[in-house]
Amino acid sequence: MESLLRERSFNIRTLMDFSHIDMSTREHLKNVYACLCICMLSAAAGAILQFHSAFPQIFVHASPFVGLGLFFWLMATPRNGRNDLKRLGILAAFALNIGLGLGPLLSTVIAINPSIIVTAFLGTSAIFLCFTLSALYSRNRTFLYLGGTLSSALCLLCLASLFNMFFQSVILFKIHVYLGLIVMCGFVLFDTQLIVEKCRHGDKDYVWHSVELFLDFVNIFRKLMIILAMNEKQDKKRK
Repeated sequence: MESLLRERSFNIRTLMDFSHIDMSTREHLKNVYACLCICMLSAAAGAILQFHSAFPQIFVHASPFVGLGLFFWLMATPRNGRNDLKRLGILAAFALNIGLGLGPLLSTVIAINPSIIVTAFLGTSAIFLCFTLSALYSRNRTFLYLGGTLSSALCLLCLASLFNMFFQSVILFKIHVYLGLIVMCGFVLFDTQLIVEKCRHGDKDYVWHSVELFLDFVNIFRKLMIILAMNEKQDKKRK
């Protein structure tokens, strides 16, 4: 029994062994993931607010433009050591707006099956955690070489999306969603290792770094919801 407990303790220590990452980078990652948690809470608040009957729906329709404005505002406000609270406020507003923008998709999914949202969130969390740990455990930064391939794939997906706006192909839409999910998973690997490398070279802007991971999470969540909703609709048609 004692040997079994020791073995389990050893496995837990091995699982949480990030000794190859220096202390400064680990502290930076803690700040990044703390900001990511703030983003999640703000986005959830935005999604809940969108369902409130008294909330003006014009804000939901304007959310893409507001989101771009907040995104560029944050980008144009570099960290100087004295404006962290201001930048965190912009970040929270940006995440709140993302949550508002998810409202129409969430409404559609709820109409099909409300449990899809919980399943998609848990699935996204599991995917994000696994790919994040894979990136952090890797002692060599091989996932950084994915940058060019992922960027090219993302451009092709954007072109396919524009093309499908005119032709409305269901098959192309499904291919776009599934490939988009794979690409977003690759971006979790790439962005995580890129953050570590940036920190090692002196870039410790944890607010901006959390934006990259937050967008990865949201995109995976959106893709999973769409896939689960499509599968649910197909199952209902068969029945």
